[in-house]
Amino acid sequence: MKRRELLGLGIMGSMLPVASSTGLTWGHESGKKGASVFQEPSKKLTVVEDVDVIVCGGGPAGVAAAIASARNGAKTRLIEFHGCLGGIWTVGLLSNLIEHENKGGIMQEILDALTQSGAQVSATNYDAEAMKVILDQLCKDAGVDVRLHTRVVAAYTNSKKRLETIVTESQSGREAWRAKTFIDTSGNGDLAAQAGCSFVKGHPSTGLAQPASMMAILTGITKYDMVRSNLISQAGVKGSQHKINLREEIRSVGMDPSYGMPTLFLIRDDLFAMMANHQYNMNSLDAQDITQATIESRLEVYNMVDKLRKKGGIWSDLRIVATSEQIGLREGRRIKGLYTVNREDLIKGSRFDDAVCRVKFAVDIHSVDGKGDKGYGSEGIKVQPYDIPLRSLIASEVGGLMMAGRCISGDFFAHASYRVTGNAVAMGEAAGKVAAKASLTNRLAHEVQWKEVNKA
Repeated sequence: MKRRELLGLGIMGSMLPVASSTGLTWGHESGKKGASVFQEPSKKLTVVEDVDVIVCGGGPAGVAAAIASARNGAKTRLIEFHGCLGGIWTVGLLSNLIEHENKGGIMQEILDALTQSGAQVSATNYDAEAMKVILDQLCKDAGVDVRLHTRVVAAYTNSKKRLETIVTESQSGREAWRAKTFIDTSGNGDLAAQAGCSFVKGHPSTGLAQPASMMAILTGITKYDMVRSNLISQAGVKGSQHKINLREEIRSVGMDPSYGMPTLFLIRDDLFAMMANHQYNMNSLDAQDITQATIESRLEVYNMVDKLRKKGGIWSDLRIVATSEQIGLREGRRIKGLYTVNREDLIKGSRFDDAVCRVKFAVDIHSVDGKGDKGYGSEGIKVQPYDIPLRSLIASEVGGLMMAGRCISGDFFAHASYRVTGNAVAMGEAAGKVAAKASLTNRLAHEVQWKEVNKA
C-alpha cells in the first residue's frame, strides 16, 4: 500500500502550484529543502471500524454528507478534529449563512431547526451555540456515528490507487479506519492530499490566496444603538454604508482595520458577531503560519474592541464574549477532480446533466495582498447562475474518494463564488447520496449516475 503522510510531521512540506499559460498545473506535496528526516518506526494499528462511508471533516459539507449517506442506508462514520460539529459555522463563529436560499434538502432542515429553536434572528444570522446542538441532533437522528477530537493523519491506497484505509490520532491513540467510500470535507483537502491527489492553490497569476479572518462574538452594545448609528445591515436597506461607518468608527480610535469592510452581524438584541480582520500572505497548509496568523488576528480584534470601549458612548460597555477557536480560512487546496469548475462556467452560466447544486453567489475575492481598500471584489467577473456537476466532487486520481465544500475541483475564480456554506451543504448532501449508493452496490463513485440518487 502507498502511504501519504500528513503535512507538518517534518517529513513533508508544501509546494503551491499555480496555473500555467495553458491552463491549470496540478501539483503534489513536496519536501522542504534542508529538512532533516526521521524514520517513524512501523507499528500495527487497531482497525476501529470497517464501514460503508467515512466522512472526514464535520463542517457544513461534512455534516450534510454524513446525514445523507446514513439516510440512504450506508453505515456512516463522521470524523471531526474539533470538539463540535459545524466547522466555520461553530468553531469559526461565522454566525452568517450565505447562499442558503432555495437550496432545499438538508439546508432547509437546518434553517427550520434554527427557526424553531429561536436561534435565527434574521434570514442569515444565527446563534453558533444553538447550531452545535442542532447539528448533533440531526446526525444522531440520521444514525451517523460521530467521532470528535480526532484528526486524520495518513491515508493508504491499494495497488489500483483506491483509497482503503485512513489513520487518525486522538486521545485514543493512533487508529486505523476502513471504508468502501471516503468523502473529504476537510475544507483544505487534507485527506485527498494524503491519499496522493494533486491540487492547485491560490491566484493563477500570483499564487496568493485569499486572507483568513478571525471572528469575534461581542456584547455590551444594543441593536437599537447599532441601527440608529447605521452600523449594521438593516432590512430593506441596500449597500455597504454600515460597513463604511464601522470602519470610520474604528479609525476614529486610532486603528486602521486590516479588513477594509468590517462588519457586525446581529445575533441577539445585545449580542453580535464581528468580522474586522484580514490575515494576508498566510499559507493555510502551514501550521506555523496559521498559528502566527491566529495570534496576530486575536490581538488585533482585542485592541480594536478595547479602544472602542474606551471611546465611550454607545461603545462604553463593549466586551468580547469569545473569539473563534479556528481562524476562518477562505482558501486551501482545490483537489483535481473529473471536471474542474472554471471561470467560463460562471460567465456563461453552465448547465450540467449531473448538476448537484446551482450557484448564484458573486465572485467574492477578498484582497490577497492588503493593498488598496483591503476589501473584496470580483475582478470584473459577472456571474450567471451556474451548476456544479457531480464530476467535480469525484477525485480523478484516487478511487473511492469524493470531495464536498471548498476543496472540490475548481479554479480560483469559481472557488471564490461557490466556496460559501449554503453551497457546501448542497454539495455535501449530493456526495453523501452518491457515496452511499456506490458503497452499497460495490461501485466507485464515478460509476454511479446522478439520476440514480437524485430525486429533485
